[in-house]
Amino acid sequence: MIRKILRLTVAAALAVSPITASAEWKPERPINIIVGFSAGGGTDSTARLIASSAQEFFDVPLVVVNRPGASGTLAAEIVAGSKPDGLTLLVAGGSESTSVPNHLKTNYSLDQLRGVIRVNREHMVIVTKAGSGLKTADDIVAAAKADPGKLTFGSSGPASILHSAFLVFAKQAGIEMTHVPFQGGAPALAALLGGHIDMTILTPGDAKAQAEAGNVNLIATTSDRAPQLPDLASLSELGYDVNVENMKGLVVQADTPDEVVQFLHDRFKQAMESDTFSSLAKRANIQPSYLNGADFDAAMKKMSKAIKEALSE
Repeated sequence: MIRKILRLTVAAALAVSPITASAEWKPERPINIIVGFSAGGGTDSTARLIASSAQEFFDVPLVVVNRPGASGTLAAEIVAGSKPDGLTLLVAGGSESTSVPNHLKTNYSLDQLRGVIRVNREHMVIVTKAGSGLKTADDIVAAAKADPGKLTFGSSGPASILHSAFLVFAKQAGIEMTHVPFQGGAPALAALLGGHIDMTILTPGDAKAQAEAGNVNLIATTSDRAPQLPDLASLSELGYDVNVENMKGLVVQADTPDEVVQFLHDRFKQAMESDTFSSLAKRANIQPSYLNGADFDAAMKKMSKAIKEALSE
């Protein structure tokens, strides 16, 4: 009789609070953070910043793995096709996730990725050569309408986020311009300063330095105002509905369970709130910009939609 009562008591306790269901998920193997670009670039810097800051909050190693190639799409394909176990993350939010899949056929889509956390964002500034006569966004629009296709813009490569930013601007302004792709932002800037193209996009820091040197005109940012250039208006403020910027955050395969995503998010958020993160971000000139996974997803999808619409006839 006593044994029967004990069995009933244990069964009732398990029914009220099942041990298995309430157990928190924890990684048992190293977590790989995949970077679609070579070491030393902006995406790699974000990966190493968040990994080094977050390591103290994980019991397993956080390993940054560089898989460069095809504008980051090779790495995105790896993560989109990975097991939904929370052990393979991608640094995403830029060209590989919001831009390239709208330009080219890829073996994955943004819907196959799920946001964990946004870490930082990088404003983009349209610049023209000093003395060119193109001093404002309205100057660019007027010149483009007077001679469609004559004005040229340089980017860091076809289908890149810089390329797409100009396309969204052109769509909103109702103008035609000619794209001149380069293998990176530095060659595009050199072409601008040499008078070979009419405009390009720089980071706020580079734009500020070039403007102070008297080399470029600052036209506008392509999202909101940049902290480094608080007096420079955005294209949206000037009447052109453009909101394109280079975001960086962590994503996983889309079918990853909620509890796994929450576990990862909470620990990476702790890292972003730490003194270590703040110190390293300042040293690397990275602008922290936290969003939770759902809001990061929404921001990526909104940008992707705008780029897709800009590419449509």
